[in-house]
Parts: sequence; C-alpha cells; structure tokens
Amino acid sequence: MRLKDKVAVITGGAHGMGEAEARLFAREGAAVVIADVLTGRGEAVAADINACQGRAMSLHCDVTSESDWKALIARTLETHGRLDILVNNAGISGSAVGDDLSLEGWNRLMGINATGVFLGTTLAAQEMAKAGRGSIVNISSIMGFVGGPEGHPGYAASKGAVRLLTKAAAVRWGPQGVRVNSVHPGYMPAMLGGTNAGGRAAKIPLTPLRRLGEPIEVAYGVLFLASDEASFVTGTELVIDGGYIAQ
Repeated sequence: MRLKDKVAVITGGAHGMGEAEARLFAREGAAVVIADVLTGRGEAVAADINACQGRAMSLHCDVTSESDWKALIARTLETHGRLDILVNNAGISGSAVGDDLSLEGWNRLMGINATGVFLGTTLAAQEMAKAGRGSIVNISSIMGFVGGPEGHPGYAASKGAVRLLTKAAAVRWGPQGVRVNSVHPGYMPAMLGGTNAGGRAAKIPLTPLRRLGEPIEVAYGVLFLASDEASFVTGTELVIDGGYIAQ
C-alpha cells in the first residue's frame, strides 16, 4: 500500500505502460483516474480494477487540449477532493506518423508528446501547489538522450523536450512542495499504432540484458517516483532500458 489514500491521474492509461501503471497504482492503494482518448478501453480497465477491489474511473482526455485537461482535473477534484499524482504517460511513437520527414508528423509528435506534457504538468502543478504537495512523473524515452536512425526525428525532439521541461518544472514548483521527475524507457513492445516491431526486435542483441523491456518494469520505477519513498527526489531522470544507453 505504497500509495494508500493517494489520488493519481494517468494519461494514456487504457493500454500499454499506462495500463500497467494504473493497475499497479490501484494495487498499491491509490484511487486511479485513467485519462485517455480510448474511452472504451479505459472503461474496461477501470471496471476490471474495481472488480478486483481497487478504485478507478475512466475519463476522456485529449492531452493536446487545454480544455480537456481542465475538465479532467476539475472532475478529479470534484470526485476525490484532491490530486496527489500525475503520470504524463500518453504518447505516440515516431513510426506512427507515416512520412518521417513531414511537418504534419512533427507537429503531431510535438503536440501529443511535448505540449500534452506541458499542459498536464502546468495545470496539475498549480492545483498541487495549493495543497503544498504532489508528484508528477513524465514519461520520456531513451530517445530523449540519444538519436536513432528510424522513425520521425520529431519523436526524439519531443522526448528531449519532456526531459528538460521536467527539470524546469522541478525547479519552478519545488518551493511549493511539488516534485517533478522523468522516466526514460528503452525498447519495449511496440506502442499502440506503432509499426516498427521488427526494428525493436533488432535492438535485442544490442541491449546488454538481451531482451525488450516489459511495461510492468517501467511501472515499478514510476511507482517509486510517485510515492513518498522518493520525497527528496525531484528533477531527476530514471532510465529503464536494459543498459542500452550505457554503451
């Protein structure tokens, strides 16, 4: 029960890493708000959590929409009376945008992966600051540190933006008791909508642990940063990549 009596919003919580985080947080005692554009999938995950004696609800949120973010936070506060944790997990991969040199692809990647994190971090931090406490965990990527030859370069740019936005937010909101950290997963099973499963498999021999990661392995890192166990941790980067960028 590392998150007992906490209220956590998880974007992209209807599938993949976000779903793993939502289920883990619920098992650790949090009331979970699953925020996703895939409302039906989110409702199914929430129903399953509730059937297992957890607490969860699903709300629609397009992370590029400021009005959606405001409605999400307002509904969370109306339902639970507090907001302790935000996990900015929603994102798309560089292989999900088609033409890897297009401006349209760049704008879509930056909108979801970077602007969405900015909106969530800013609006949640303002509410958390009123209470004098809170934890925000932003999901970046190892591509926030290094480039790669495949996919749209906007993916690396967006994840690099998340990395430094996190540091800036940690410095800005720290005096109000709000911690902000980033998590940088390595190669995992393909994201929903991604098309580069073969490219991921090719990374296995290049990764010291010789396998892809699992969403639950990221979720446990996010859990630590979200919990009070990390009460003196802010502005930092947790890399969960099987050793890929250590080389």
